[in-house]
Amino acid sequence: MREKFVEELRQLKSDVVEMSTLSKEMLKESLDALKHSDITIAEKVIGQRRDIREFDYKIEDDAQRLIVLYQPVARDLRAIIATLKMNTYLTRIGIYSKDISKDIREISFNKEFPRLKSVIVMGDIVLGMLDDAIKAYQNEDLTIIDDMWKRDDTVDDLFHTILRECISYMIENPKSISYYTHYMLIARYLERCGDHVCKISEKIHYMVNGERIIIK
Repeated sequence: MREKFVEELRQLKSDVVEMSTLSKEMLKESLDALKHSDITIAEKVIGQRRDIREFDYKIEDDAQRLIVLYQPVARDLRAIIATLKMNTYLTRIGIYSKDISKDIREISFNKEFPRLKSVIVMGDIVLGMLDDAIKAYQNEDLTIIDDMWKRDDTVDDLFHTILRECISYMIENPKSISYYTHYMLIARYLERCGDHVCKISEKIHYMVNGERIIIK
């Protein structure tokens, strides 16, 4: 009985890693679409929203079944609870990546107004945060995510800088309002992705040592 539970828990964690890889790939490709004004990549990310939802439902169902069937305690129970929470945050990151791609469709053909390179910088930081969170989960290594709060502070600072930059362009040229509104939305989605990575990191701490911490 114990061996079967351990194997099923291992499979659950493997599924979460696979889902996190999909979320990361969606975020990366949405940033690639923004960098290169590539509608084809953006459409691909939009189409993956169903894949991320299917992962969400499967992991949630499997985790609940493990709890009901085996009634785990201590570290095993923490691992399942953390997995359920992480599943939610990873789903939201995937959905935000889809939302970013939808905004890219609206701005990609506009050559009239300057593009905001700071949004790409912001996105790359968030992508690095997510990549490290995945590694920390796989290896149960908290040192990888020790500085997550610092990186999130940088993301927040960039977000506010981008908002000010967009507003400045809008005031200077009212015709640019629609264009920079999409940039503001993209920056907002990236900022929220960063917040969700922080929440994932909190759950990894809880899974590994039972400690409840607040990063964000």
